[in-house]
This record gives sequence, C-alpha cells and structure tokens, in this order.
Amino acid sequence: MRVTRRSLIAAAAATPLVAGAACAEAPQSNAAHFSMKFAPHEGSFASRGGRIEQIAYAADQGFTAWEDNEAAGRTVAEQTAMAKALASRGMTMGVFVASMPKWGESRPRFGAGDAAERDAFLADIRASLDVAKRLNASRATIVTGFLDPKLPLDIQTARVVDTMRRAGDIVTNSGLTLVMEPLNTRTDHPGVFMQTIAQGFAVATAVDRPGIKVLADCYHEQIQSGNLIPSLGNAWDQIAYIQFGDNPGRKEPGSGEVNYGNIVKWLKSKRYDGVIGMEHGNSIDGRAGEDRLIAAYRAADKV
Repeated sequence: MRVTRRSLIAAAAATPLVAGAACAEAPQSNAAHFSMKFAPHEGSFASRGGRIEQIAYAADQGFTAWEDNEAAGRTVAEQTAMAKALASRGMTMGVFVASMPKWGESRPRFGAGDAAERDAFLADIRASLDVAKRLNASRATIVTGFLDPKLPLDIQTARVVDTMRRAGDIVTNSGLTLVMEPLNTRTDHPGVFMQTIAQGFAVATAVDRPGIKVLADCYHEQIQSGNLIPSLGNAWDQIAYIQFGDNPGRKEPGSGEVNYGNIVKWLKSKRYDGVIGMEHGNSIDGRAGEDRLIAAYRAADKV
C-alpha cells in the first residue's frame, strides 16, 4: 500500500500507542490556552511518547484541539481511547479522513461516471458515521478524486457534484460535515480534480447540501493560487475547516513564506471558532523542533 502524504506527516516520528492513558486523564494545564483551536497531530510531539501521551502534552502546552487524519483506519479500541483522552482534557476533535484516493493508481475518477468507484466512496462515507460518533468529531475530510483526461471538465464537474450530493444526503442530520479538500498539483498531487478553494466553492455551492463544505488548506492554496486572504474571503460561506502549513517545505508557521500571523488576525476578524489543523511537519527534529513548533503558534496567536 502506498504511503500517503498524511501518513508521512502524522507518522514521521511517531511511536505506537502505548499503555499509560492515565497521563491524559488528570486535567491540568501548564500554559495558557491558545485563543484559536490549533490542532496538533500524532508526530507533532513524538518525543513525548505515544498518541495518548502526545495528546496530554499538547493539552499542557495550551492546545485545545487535535487532528487525526488516520483515525478511521485505527481499531475501535484506539479510537475510543483517543476520544476518552481528548474529552478528559476538554479538547475538540478535528478532521479525520473519511475516504482516501488510491494515489498510485490516480483513482477514483468520479467524473468518468464509474458507478463502482462512486459506490465504494459512498460506502466509506457511511462507515465514517460510526467513526465520527466514537470520536465526537463533526468534520471529516474527503478528496474528490482525479481528473479523467479524456473527458470535458464540465462533464466531470457535473458528475462530481452528483456524487458529492449523494454523500451529503448520507450525512444529513448526522452532525457530521464532509469537507472537500482542494490539493495542489504543482508539488504534491498532479492530476487531482479539485485544485483550488475557488473550485471547491463552486462545487459546494452546486451540491447545495449543508453537510458538504470546503476544507481550506493554506499550504495547498499558497502553492496553487496564492492570494490567500482574498481566496478565503471569496469562498468563506462554504469553508468549514482550515489547515495550516508553510511553504516551501510544509512545516510550521515562520519556516516559509506565508505570513500566518496576518491570516490568524483575519480569521479572528471573521470570528472563526473552528479547528485549525496543523497539517505539517516540524522543521527541526526532536524536542528543539517541538519547542519551535509551540513558539511559532504562540507568535501567530498573539496578533
């Protein structure tokens, strides 16, 4: 099985889940809470132990949310333990991935009208409902597949809209919102269907279901389109989740060219109170890198 970009980010330096969930059970805080719901993931604080220990450490540093793209693939016991750890520290669960493409095969191609691929995707969405309940999660990521070079884009768009509308019907009244993630084609994901926040806005608007929105990953948008704050503003009504990651390198804020302090300031002006996923690695290995990660988010949060 091909290692995905999310697996690399989440598991680069991670250790397995180990005993000791009690570390997360005694509510305590060693630092003031961040004003925004920045969400680390397994691997952000790899030196502190396994997943449960990392959650506890993140809470002690003032983080109030957590993100786990790989959660749907974990055992029920692991999901339950993570949910318990988050609840014990008053932390909000961010996204998990509800359905992931076969990257090496450049599939699915929903625009091609393949009923089997569409139905497999919709089965993933149905399965994600139980995962969301166990994790107390209100957001799950979906990727709208790959382009079919043989078909007009307008035909593909109509078919993607139909597939997403069906997914939206599945999650109606469930409390779960599916967020479509536009991905860049210039560095990481050549050939994907959805490439910009603007395109996500167009599809979500056409789908017209409350359970289908857009995930605005600033790393991808910076590479593909730039102009981040106007891009977010133009699509704001359809954005239901934010992710950070600097460019180049996809590391913490301050390691690249993006002024995340200004983006945080803008998000505060919009009164955004959702989770901001820290979907990136650390620019320095070990505890020095973890300290730098925390400092980077403190700096961005102070604006």
